[in-house]
Amino acid sequence: MESLNPATGEVVGTYDDDDGSSVDEKLQRATETYDEWRHTPIEERQRLIGEAGDVLRDNKEEYGELMTKEMGKPLDAAISEVEKCAWVCDYYAEHAAEFLQDEHIGTEAEVESYVSYEPLGPVLAVMPWNFPFWQVFRFIGPNITAGNVGLLKHASNVPGCAMAIQEVLEEAGFPEGVFTTLLVGSETVESIIEDDRLEAVTLTGSEPAGRAVAETAGKNLKKTVLELGGSDPFVVLPDADVEDAATTGAQARCINNGQSCIAAKRFVVHEDVYDEFLETFTDEMESLTIGDPMDDDTDIGPQAREDLMEDLHEQVEVSVNAGATVELGGEPLDRDEPYYPPTVLTDIPEGSPAADEELFGPVASVFNVSSTEEAIRRANDTTYGLGASVWTQDKQQAKEVANEIESGMVFVNELVKSDPRLPFGGVKDSGYGRELSKHGIHEFVNKKTMWLSDVSHSEGGVE
Repeated sequence: MESLNPATGEVVGTYDDDDGSSVDEKLQRATETYDEWRHTPIEERQRLIGEAGDVLRDNKEEYGELMTKEMGKPLDAAISEVEKCAWVCDYYAEHAAEFLQDEHIGTEAEVESYVSYEPLGPVLAVMPWNFPFWQVFRFIGPNITAGNVGLLKHASNVPGCAMAIQEVLEEAGFPEGVFTTLLVGSETVESIIEDDRLEAVTLTGSEPAGRAVAETAGKNLKKTVLELGGSDPFVVLPDADVEDAATTGAQARCINNGQSCIAAKRFVVHEDVYDEFLETFTDEMESLTIGDPMDDDTDIGPQAREDLMEDLHEQVEVSVNAGATVELGGEPLDRDEPYYPPTVLTDIPEGSPAADEELFGPVASVFNVSSTEEAIRRANDTTYGLGASVWTQDKQQAKEVANEIESGMVFVNELVKSDPRLPFGGVKDSGYGRELSKHGIHEFVNKKTMWLSDVSHSEGGVE
Protein backbone atom coordinates (compact mmCIF):
# COMPACT_ATOMS: atom_id res chain seq x y z
CA MET A 1 0.00 0.00 0.00
CA GLU A 2 1.47 3.34 -1.10
CA SER A 3 0.61 6.90 -0.14
CA LEU A 4 1.31 9.86 -2.42
CA ASN A 5 1.64 13.51 -1.47
CA PRO A 6 -1.10 15.21 -3.53
CA ALA A 7 0.77 18.54 -3.41
CA THR A 8 3.97 17.14 -4.92
CA GLY A 9 3.19 13.72 -6.36
CA GLU A 10 6.00 12.23 -4.26
CA VAL A 11 5.70 8.92 -2.45
CA VAL A 12 5.18 9.50 1.28
CA GLY A 13 5.48 5.88 2.33
CA THR A 14 5.04 2.27 1.28
CA TYR A 15 3.46 -0.35 3.54
CA ASP A 16 2.90 -4.09 3.37
CA ASP A 17 -0.74 -5.05 3.00
CA ASP A 18 -2.34 -7.48 5.41
CA ASP A 19 -3.13 -10.77 3.69
CA GLY A 20 -5.85 -13.20 4.73
CA SER A 21 -3.62 -14.93 7.26
CA SER A 22 -2.58 -11.66 8.88
CA VAL A 23 -6.17 -10.41 9.09
CA ASP A 24 -7.20 -13.69 10.74
CA GLU A 25 -4.38 -13.40 13.28
CA LYS A 26 -5.31 -9.83 14.14
CA LEU A 27 -8.98 -10.69 14.51
CA GLN A 28 -8.12 -13.56 16.81
CA ARG A 29 -5.80 -11.38 18.89
CA ALA A 30 -8.51 -8.74 19.19
CA THR A 31 -11.03 -11.37 20.29
CA GLU A 32 -8.70 -12.75 22.95
CA THR A 33 -7.77 -9.27 24.15
CA TYR A 34 -11.43 -8.34 24.47
CA ASP A 35 -11.98 -11.11 27.02
CA GLU A 36 -9.51 -9.33 29.29
CA TRP A 37 -10.13 -5.71 28.27
CA ARG A 38 -13.86 -5.80 29.01
CA HIS A 39 -13.05 -6.68 32.63
CA THR A 40 -10.42 -3.95 32.99
CA PRO A 41 -11.73 -1.41 35.52
CA ILE A 42 -13.25 1.66 33.91
CA GLU A 43 -10.83 3.85 35.86
CA GLU A 44 -7.91 2.16 34.10
CA ARG A 45 -9.54 2.49 30.70
CA GLN A 46 -10.09 6.17 31.39
CA ARG A 47 -6.50 6.62 32.50
CA LEU A 48 -5.18 5.06 29.30
CA ILE A 49 -7.37 7.13 26.99
CA GLY A 50 -6.14 10.19 28.86
CA GLU A 51 -2.57 9.05 28.21
CA ALA A 52 -3.39 8.79 24.51
CA GLY A 53 -4.43 12.44 24.60
CA ASP A 54 -1.04 13.33 26.07
CA VAL A 55 0.79 11.38 23.36
CA LEU A 56 -1.17 13.25 20.70
CA ARG A 57 -0.35 16.65 22.18
CA ASP A 58 3.33 15.80 22.58
CA ASN A 59 3.59 14.85 18.89
CA LYS A 60 1.05 17.14 17.25
CA GLU A 61 3.48 18.70 14.79
CA GLU A 62 4.71 15.29 13.62
CA TYR A 63 1.21 13.88 13.17
CA GLY A 64 -0.02 17.09 11.58
CA GLU A 65 2.78 17.00 9.02
CA LEU A 66 1.96 13.36 8.23
CA MET A 67 -1.68 14.23 7.54
CA THR A 68 -0.70 17.16 5.34
CA LYS A 69 1.69 15.02 3.32
CA GLU A 70 -0.77 12.15 2.86
CA MET A 71 -3.97 14.04 2.00
CA GLY A 72 -3.09 17.70 1.46
CA LYS A 73 -4.85 19.64 4.21
CA PRO A 74 -3.13 22.87 5.36
CA LEU A 75 -0.61 22.17 8.10
CA ASP A 76 -2.16 24.46 10.70
CA ALA A 77 -5.51 22.72 10.21
CA ALA A 78 -3.82 19.33 10.53
CA ILE A 79 -2.18 20.30 13.82
CA SER A 80 -5.53 21.60 15.07
CA GLU A 81 -7.04 18.24 14.14
CA VAL A 82 -4.52 16.45 16.36
CA GLU A 83 -5.36 18.81 19.21
CA LYS A 84 -9.05 18.04 18.75
CA CYS A 85 -8.27 14.32 18.94
CA ALA A 86 -6.56 14.95 22.27
CA TRP A 87 -9.68 16.80 23.40
CA VAL A 88 -11.94 13.83 22.66
CA CYS A 89 -9.55 11.60 24.61
CA ASP A 90 -9.67 14.01 27.55
CA TYR A 91 -13.46 14.12 27.36
CA TYR A 92 -13.95 10.38 27.72
CA ALA A 93 -11.14 10.13 30.25
CA GLU A 94 -13.28 12.42 32.40
CA HIS A 95 -16.83 11.30 31.56
CA ALA A 96 -16.84 7.64 30.44
CA ALA A 97 -17.59 6.22 33.90
CA GLU A 98 -20.44 8.68 34.32
CA PHE A 99 -21.95 7.70 30.96
CA LEU A 100 -21.61 3.98 31.65
CA GLN A 101 -22.87 3.84 35.20
CA ASP A 102 -25.96 1.77 35.86
CA GLU A 103 -29.24 3.57 35.27
CA HIS A 104 -31.60 2.70 38.10
CA ILE A 105 -35.30 2.64 37.23
CA GLY A 106 -38.05 2.31 39.80
CA THR A 107 -40.45 -0.52 39.01
CA GLU A 108 -41.87 -2.47 41.95
CA ALA A 109 -41.41 -2.54 45.69
CA GLU A 110 -38.51 -4.69 46.90
CA VAL A 111 -37.16 -4.96 43.35
CA GLU A 112 -33.87 -3.47 42.19
CA SER A 113 -34.18 -2.74 38.49
CA TYR A 114 -31.63 -0.99 36.35
CA VAL A 115 -30.00 -0.82 32.94
CA SER A 116 -26.33 -1.73 32.70
CA TYR A 117 -24.11 -0.72 29.79
CA GLU A 118 -21.79 -3.53 28.80
CA PRO A 119 -19.41 -3.71 25.81
CA LEU A 120 -20.23 -5.75 22.71
CA GLY A 121 -16.81 -6.99 21.58
CA PRO A 122 -14.62 -6.34 18.53
CA VAL A 123 -15.90 -3.44 16.41
CA LEU A 124 -14.68 -2.62 12.90
CA ALA A 125 -14.24 1.05 11.98
CA VAL A 126 -14.16 1.83 8.24
CA MET A 127 -12.82 5.35 8.04
CA PRO A 128 -12.24 8.00 5.31
CA TRP A 129 -9.21 10.01 4.33
CA ASN A 130 -10.47 13.58 4.78
CA PHE A 131 -9.95 13.82 8.56
CA PRO A 132 -7.58 10.89 8.95
CA PHE A 133 -6.97 11.28 12.69
CA TRP A 134 -10.21 12.89 13.93
CA GLN A 135 -12.59 10.42 12.31
CA VAL A 136 -10.74 7.56 13.98
CA PHE A 137 -10.34 9.11 17.42
CA ARG A 138 -14.00 10.02 17.65
CA PHE A 139 -14.52 6.26 17.29
CA ILE A 140 -11.70 5.30 19.66
CA GLY A 141 -12.60 7.68 22.48
CA PRO A 142 -16.04 6.30 23.37
CA ASN A 143 -15.81 2.74 22.09
CA ILE A 144 -12.48 1.61 23.46
CA THR A 145 -13.22 3.28 26.79
CA ALA A 146 -16.58 1.45 26.89
CA GLY A 147 -14.66 -1.84 26.91
CA ASN A 148 -14.84 -2.80 23.24
CA VAL A 149 -11.79 -3.46 21.11
CA GLY A 150 -11.36 -1.77 17.75
CA LEU A 151 -10.12 -2.78 14.31
CA LEU A 152 -9.45 -0.03 11.78
CA LYS A 153 -9.81 -0.28 8.03
CA HIS A 154 -8.60 3.17 7.01
CA ALA A 155 -8.71 4.75 3.56
CA SER A 156 -5.99 3.35 1.34
CA ASN A 157 -4.38 6.73 0.64
CA VAL A 158 -3.58 7.41 4.34
CA PRO A 159 -1.84 4.23 5.54
CA GLY A 160 0.80 6.22 7.40
CA CYS A 161 -1.89 7.89 9.50
CA ALA A 162 -3.49 4.50 10.16
CA MET A 163 -0.25 3.07 11.49
CA ALA A 164 0.54 6.23 13.47
CA ILE A 165 -2.81 6.01 15.28
CA GLN A 166 -2.07 2.46 16.36
CA GLU A 167 1.33 3.64 17.59
CA VAL A 168 -0.34 6.40 19.65
CA LEU A 169 -2.32 3.81 21.60
CA GLU A 170 0.69 1.54 22.00
CA GLU A 171 2.75 4.42 23.37
CA ALA A 172 -0.11 5.33 25.72
CA GLY A 173 0.11 1.84 27.23
CA PHE A 174 -2.95 0.08 25.82
CA PRO A 175 -2.61 -3.71 25.71
CA GLU A 176 -1.84 -5.22 22.31
CA GLY A 177 -5.05 -6.05 20.50
CA VAL A 178 -7.21 -3.31 22.01
CA PHE A 179 -6.81 -1.34 18.79
CA THR A 180 -5.48 -2.82 15.56
CA THR A 181 -4.91 -1.34 12.12
CA LEU A 182 -5.71 -3.56 9.14
CA LEU A 183 -3.98 -2.48 5.95
CA VAL A 184 -6.51 -3.92 3.52
CA GLY A 185 -8.50 -2.73 0.54
CA SER A 186 -12.24 -2.16 0.45
CA GLU A 187 -12.79 -5.56 -1.16
CA THR A 188 -11.82 -7.22 2.14
CA VAL A 189 -14.38 -5.40 4.30
CA GLU A 190 -17.26 -7.74 3.49
CA SER A 191 -15.45 -10.86 4.69
CA ILE A 192 -14.35 -9.14 7.90
CA ILE A 193 -17.92 -8.09 8.69
CA GLU A 194 -19.10 -11.65 8.03
CA ASP A 195 -16.55 -13.08 10.47
CA ASP A 196 -18.27 -14.44 13.59
CA ARG A 197 -15.65 -12.82 15.81
CA LEU A 198 -16.72 -9.31 14.80
CA GLU A 199 -19.72 -7.87 16.65
CA ALA A 200 -20.38 -4.50 15.00
CA VAL A 201 -19.18 -2.03 12.38
CA THR A 202 -19.16 1.73 11.97
CA LEU A 203 -18.47 3.54 8.72
CA THR A 204 -17.84 7.15 7.82
CA GLY A 205 -17.83 7.61 4.07
CA SER A 206 -19.90 7.70 0.93
CA GLU A 207 -23.53 6.69 0.59
CA PRO A 208 -22.74 3.69 -1.69
CA ALA A 209 -20.14 2.43 0.81
CA GLY A 210 -22.65 2.84 3.62
CA ARG A 211 -25.30 0.86 1.77
CA ALA A 212 -22.83 -1.96 1.06
CA VAL A 213 -21.68 -2.16 4.68
CA ALA A 214 -25.23 -1.98 6.02
CA GLU A 215 -26.35 -4.76 3.66
CA THR A 216 -23.57 -7.11 4.75
CA ALA A 217 -23.99 -6.29 8.42
CA GLY A 218 -27.76 -6.68 8.17
CA LYS A 219 -27.45 -10.13 6.64
CA ASN A 220 -25.24 -11.07 9.58
CA LEU A 221 -27.39 -9.29 12.20
CA LYS A 222 -24.64 -6.96 13.34
CA LYS A 223 -25.06 -3.44 14.71
CA THR A 224 -24.01 -0.55 12.48
CA VAL A 225 -23.53 3.19 12.75
CA LEU A 226 -23.22 5.10 9.48
CA GLU A 227 -22.08 8.70 8.95
CA LEU A 228 -22.39 9.32 5.24
CA GLY A 229 -22.39 12.29 2.90
CA GLY A 230 -23.96 15.67 3.30
CA SER A 231 -25.19 18.56 1.19
CA ASP A 232 -25.55 20.96 4.08
CA PRO A 233 -27.71 24.07 3.58
CA PHE A 234 -26.47 27.46 4.77
CA VAL A 235 -29.63 29.53 5.15
CA VAL A 236 -29.34 33.34 5.23
CA LEU A 237 -32.53 35.16 6.28
CA PRO A 238 -33.29 38.89 5.76
CA ASP A 239 -32.22 40.05 9.22
CA ALA A 240 -28.91 38.17 9.23
CA ASP A 241 -25.57 39.85 9.78
CA VAL A 242 -24.67 39.49 6.13
CA GLU A 243 -20.98 40.26 6.39
CA ASP A 244 -20.53 37.73 9.21
CA ALA A 245 -22.57 35.16 7.32
CA ALA A 246 -20.60 35.63 4.11
CA THR A 247 -17.22 35.52 5.83
CA THR A 248 -18.11 32.43 7.85
CA GLY A 249 -19.77 30.91 4.80
CA ALA A 250 -16.54 31.00 2.80
CA GLN A 251 -14.75 29.29 5.67
CA ALA A 252 -17.57 26.75 6.00
CA ARG A 253 -17.39 25.90 2.29
CA CYS A 254 -13.62 25.66 1.98
CA ILE A 255 -12.59 24.07 5.28
CA ASN A 256 -10.31 21.07 4.69
CA ASN A 257 -9.92 22.14 1.05
CA GLY A 258 -13.70 21.85 0.74
CA GLN A 259 -13.56 18.12 1.50
CA SER A 260 -15.83 17.77 4.50
CA CYS A 261 -19.20 16.05 4.93
CA ILE A 262 -20.41 18.92 7.12
CA ALA A 263 -19.05 21.72 4.93
CA ALA A 264 -21.71 24.22 3.84
CA LYS A 265 -22.50 23.32 0.24
CA ARG A 266 -25.85 24.91 -0.69
CA PHE A 267 -26.21 28.58 0.22
CA VAL A 268 -29.90 29.46 0.46
CA VAL A 269 -30.19 33.26 0.61
CA HIS A 270 -33.27 35.45 0.94
CA GLU A 271 -33.74 37.85 -1.97
CA ASP A 272 -33.64 40.88 0.34
CA VAL A 273 -29.95 40.25 1.10
CA TYR A 274 -29.00 38.06 -1.86
CA ASP A 275 -26.99 40.61 -3.84
CA GLU A 276 -25.11 41.83 -0.78
CA PHE A 277 -24.36 38.30 0.37
CA LEU A 278 -23.27 37.08 -3.05
CA GLU A 279 -20.86 39.98 -3.56
CA THR A 280 -19.27 39.67 -0.13
CA PHE A 281 -19.20 35.87 -0.22
CA THR A 282 -17.61 35.78 -3.67
CA ASP A 283 -14.97 38.31 -2.58
CA GLU A 284 -14.20 36.17 0.48
CA MET A 285 -13.88 33.02 -1.63
CA GLU A 286 -11.62 34.80 -4.08
CA SER A 287 -9.37 36.10 -1.30
CA LEU A 288 -8.46 32.61 -0.09
CA THR A 289 -4.86 31.64 -0.79
CA ILE A 290 -4.28 28.46 -2.79
CA GLY A 291 -0.91 26.84 -2.46
CA ASP A 292 1.48 24.45 -0.75
CA PRO A 293 -0.35 23.10 2.32
CA MET A 294 2.93 23.18 4.25
CA ASP A 295 3.04 27.00 3.96
CA ASP A 296 1.54 29.01 6.81
CA ASP A 297 -0.22 31.40 4.42
CA THR A 298 -2.10 28.68 2.53
CA ASP A 299 -5.86 28.48 3.02
CA ILE A 300 -6.59 25.81 0.41
CA GLY A 301 -4.32 22.96 -0.60
CA PRO A 302 -4.82 20.35 -3.31
CA GLN A 303 -7.67 17.89 -3.56
CA ALA A 304 -6.67 14.60 -2.00
CA ARG A 305 -6.44 12.69 -5.30
CA GLU A 306 -6.50 13.45 -9.01
CA ASP A 307 -9.58 11.31 -9.60
CA LEU A 308 -11.49 13.16 -6.89
CA MET A 309 -10.75 16.49 -8.55
CA GLU A 310 -11.81 15.12 -11.91
CA ASP A 311 -15.11 13.93 -10.45
CA LEU A 312 -15.70 17.34 -8.87
CA HIS A 313 -14.99 19.20 -12.10
CA GLU A 314 -17.32 16.92 -14.04
CA GLN A 315 -20.12 17.85 -11.62
CA VAL A 316 -19.38 21.54 -12.20
CA GLU A 317 -19.26 21.14 -15.98
CA VAL A 318 -22.55 19.24 -16.11
CA SER A 319 -24.19 21.91 -13.93
CA VAL A 320 -22.87 24.74 -16.10
CA ASN A 321 -23.94 23.01 -19.30
CA ALA A 322 -27.41 22.69 -17.74
CA GLY A 323 -27.56 26.46 -17.18
CA ALA A 324 -25.66 27.33 -14.00
CA THR A 325 -23.64 30.55 -13.98
CA VAL A 326 -20.00 30.58 -12.84
CA GLU A 327 -19.40 33.63 -10.65
CA LEU A 328 -15.90 32.52 -9.64
CA GLY A 329 -13.50 29.70 -10.49
CA GLY A 330 -14.94 26.73 -12.31
CA GLU A 331 -11.75 25.31 -13.85
CA PRO A 332 -8.87 23.26 -12.37
CA LEU A 333 -5.71 25.25 -11.91
CA ASP A 334 -3.00 24.79 -14.51
CA ARG A 335 -0.76 22.70 -12.29
CA ASP A 336 0.49 19.14 -12.32
CA GLU A 337 -1.13 18.52 -8.95
CA PRO A 338 -4.92 18.36 -8.36
CA TYR A 339 -5.66 21.94 -7.31
CA TYR A 340 -9.23 23.19 -7.69
CA PRO A 341 -9.99 26.86 -6.96
CA PRO A 342 -12.81 28.26 -4.81
CA THR A 343 -15.82 28.24 -7.11
CA VAL A 344 -19.22 29.96 -6.85
CA LEU A 345 -22.21 28.87 -8.93
CA THR A 346 -25.57 30.65 -9.26
CA ASP A 347 -28.73 30.22 -11.39
CA ILE A 348 -28.51 26.51 -10.66
CA PRO A 349 -31.14 24.44 -12.46
CA GLU A 350 -33.15 21.71 -10.80
CA GLY A 351 -31.76 18.25 -11.40
CA SER A 352 -28.17 19.37 -11.93
CA PRO A 353 -25.32 18.01 -9.77
CA ALA A 354 -24.85 21.39 -8.08
CA ALA A 355 -28.45 21.22 -6.91
CA ASP A 356 -28.83 17.54 -6.09
CA GLU A 357 -25.43 15.99 -5.36
CA GLU A 358 -22.71 16.41 -2.77
CA LEU A 359 -19.86 18.47 -4.26
CA PHE A 360 -16.80 17.33 -2.31
CA GLY A 361 -14.50 20.27 -2.91
CA PRO A 362 -14.45 24.10 -2.69
CA VAL A 363 -17.55 24.65 -4.89
CA ALA A 364 -20.51 26.63 -3.53
CA SER A 365 -24.05 26.50 -4.92
CA VAL A 366 -25.93 29.75 -4.19
CA PHE A 367 -29.73 29.94 -4.41
CA ASN A 368 -31.98 33.02 -4.33
CA VAL A 369 -35.27 32.49 -2.45
CA SER A 370 -38.20 34.85 -1.88
CA SER A 371 -39.41 33.78 1.56
CA THR A 372 -38.53 31.93 4.73
CA GLU A 373 -40.90 29.15 3.72
CA GLU A 374 -39.12 28.76 0.40
CA ALA A 375 -35.77 28.77 2.19
CA ILE A 376 -36.92 25.85 4.36
CA ARG A 377 -38.19 23.94 1.32
CA ARG A 378 -34.92 24.51 -0.51
CA ALA A 379 -32.90 23.48 2.54
CA ASN A 380 -34.84 20.22 2.75
CA ASP A 381 -34.76 19.59 -1.00
CA THR A 382 -32.01 16.98 -0.75
CA THR A 383 -31.67 13.31 0.00
CA TYR A 384 -29.09 14.19 2.64
CA GLY A 385 -29.66 15.36 6.20
CA LEU A 386 -26.38 15.77 8.07
CA GLY A 387 -26.04 19.39 9.21
CA ALA A 388 -27.44 22.85 8.53
CA SER A 389 -26.57 26.43 9.36
CA VAL A 390 -29.18 29.18 9.82
CA TRP A 391 -28.40 32.90 9.96
CA THR A 392 -30.82 35.32 11.63
CA GLN A 393 -30.76 37.73 14.57
CA ASP A 394 -34.24 36.67 15.66
CA LYS A 395 -33.74 33.82 18.16
CA GLN A 396 -37.36 32.72 18.07
CA GLN A 397 -37.34 32.60 14.28
CA ALA A 398 -34.08 30.68 14.42
CA LYS A 399 -35.69 27.97 16.58
CA GLU A 400 -38.75 27.77 14.35
CA VAL A 401 -36.69 27.42 11.18
CA ALA A 402 -34.26 24.97 12.81
CA ASN A 403 -37.17 22.78 13.90
CA GLU A 404 -38.34 22.51 10.29
CA ILE A 405 -34.99 21.58 8.79
CA GLU A 406 -34.47 17.87 8.21
CA SER A 407 -30.98 17.24 9.54
CA GLY A 408 -29.15 15.70 12.46
CA MET A 409 -27.61 19.02 13.49
CA VAL A 410 -28.51 22.71 13.13
CA PHE A 411 -26.17 25.55 14.05
CA VAL A 412 -27.51 29.11 14.25
CA ASN A 413 -25.12 31.94 13.32
CA GLU A 414 -22.26 29.44 13.22
CA LEU A 415 -20.82 26.90 10.82
CA VAL A 416 -21.59 23.24 11.45
CA LYS A 417 -18.90 21.49 13.48
CA SER A 418 -18.33 18.44 15.64
CA ASP A 419 -17.87 18.71 19.39
CA PRO A 420 -17.13 15.81 21.78
CA ARG A 421 -19.87 17.06 24.10
CA LEU A 422 -22.63 16.85 21.46
CA PRO A 423 -24.01 13.92 19.44
CA PHE A 424 -22.87 13.88 15.83
CA GLY A 425 -24.76 12.25 12.97
CA GLY A 426 -27.47 12.62 10.38
CA VAL A 427 -30.80 11.47 8.98
CA LYS A 428 -32.08 10.45 5.54
CA ASP A 429 -29.23 9.38 3.24
CA SER A 430 -26.66 10.88 5.61
CA GLY A 431 -26.88 7.74 7.71
CA TYR A 432 -28.00 6.80 11.21
CA GLY A 433 -26.68 6.44 14.72
CA ARG A 434 -24.65 8.97 16.64
CA GLU A 435 -21.02 9.51 17.54
CA LEU A 436 -19.56 11.50 20.44
CA SER A 437 -21.14 12.61 23.74
CA LYS A 438 -22.93 10.11 25.97
CA HIS A 439 -25.06 9.12 22.97
CA GLY A 440 -21.99 7.97 21.07
CA ILE A 441 -20.67 5.78 23.85
CA HIS A 442 -24.08 4.09 24.08
CA GLU A 443 -24.14 3.02 20.41
CA PHE A 444 -21.92 -0.05 20.77
CA VAL A 445 -22.92 -1.36 24.18
CA ASN A 446 -25.42 -3.95 25.37
CA LYS A 447 -28.13 -2.00 27.17
CA LYS A 448 -28.93 -4.84 29.52
CA THR A 449 -32.09 -4.83 31.64
CA MET A 450 -31.39 -6.08 35.17
CA TRP A 451 -34.24 -7.13 37.51
CA LEU A 452 -33.26 -8.24 41.00
CA SER A 453 -35.99 -9.30 43.36
CA ASP A 454 -36.15 -11.13 46.67
CA VAL A 455 -37.23 -14.64 45.69
CA SER A 456 -39.24 -14.97 48.87
CA HIS A 457 -41.54 -12.25 47.48
CA SER A 458 -41.78 -13.53 43.91
CA GLU A 459 -45.25 -14.08 42.51
CA GLY A 460 -46.20 -17.73 42.53
CA GLY A 461 -43.62 -18.67 45.16
CA VAL A 462 -40.95 -19.66 42.66
CA GLU A 463 -37.70 -20.47 44.43
